[in-house]
Amino acid sequence: MAERVPTVTHLPVSLYAEIFEHVPDTAFFVKDTAGRYTAVNQSLAERVGFRRAQDLVGKTVREVYPIELATRFARQDEAVLRTGRPIIEKLELHWYPRRKTGWCFTTKFAIRDDLGQIIGLVGISRDLQVPAGAGRIPAGLASALDHLEVHYDEELSPTSLAERSGIPPVRFARLIKRLFRTTPSQLISHTRLAAASRWLEESQKPVAEIAHACGFYDHSAFTRAFRAATGLTPTQFRLSRRADA
Repeated sequence: MAERVPTVTHLPVSLYAEIFEHVPDTAFFVKDTAGRYTAVNQSLAERVGFRRAQDLVGKTVREVYPIELATRFARQDEAVLRTGRPIIEKLELHWYPRRKTGWCFTTKFAIRDDLGQIIGLVGISRDLQVPAGAGRIPAGLASALDHLEVHYDEELSPTSLAERSGIPPVRFARLIKRLFRTTPSQLISHTRLAAASRWLEESQKPVAEIAHACGFYDHSAFTRAFRAATGLTPTQFRLSRRADA
């Protein structure tokens, strides 16, 4: 009879935190349903001004970040804990070591128990390393990204975003490709679709109205793009999210 080999199915949170001690460009954290840190790595602790990781345990983002950052992070956490929907590689301002601001890709997932109930969340914020000087995004590119995040409902194009950034279109496209592994056109579409998915889940607005509010002026084009991205029509997506609630 072949020897039975033990199978690892669960790892302690402390082991994950220890692993991430060896990834200094990444902040690792676990939070409970009240938003309190239950585990962090040393990198995160140092970013928010604590000497030891254990000193951060039990605190919330509102106790360690400036109000603007804390409010944004708390809203993210609440959405993940409420809906179970992950946040995947969201580009956002965060703190680098020694409390310097910088750009990070943030990912957050809900943690569920054996019954499927959400009992917390786990996440990482990975420093964005850009060749355009000192690991930071050029100010013009940051301005264009901020504009896209707020004005996705307007008529936008790769050319208009490049003009807003003050970066030549070819170099602008290369930077977007390096950062997001996608093209400027795809980034615009993905931003609009992400906004549309939030509207579909959180509002009662008709699909056609949501399409227009998210920069899709052709309802059928919106439906095709949404289905290509999610595998569902907007209506199917809305129904599936409500069934999961």
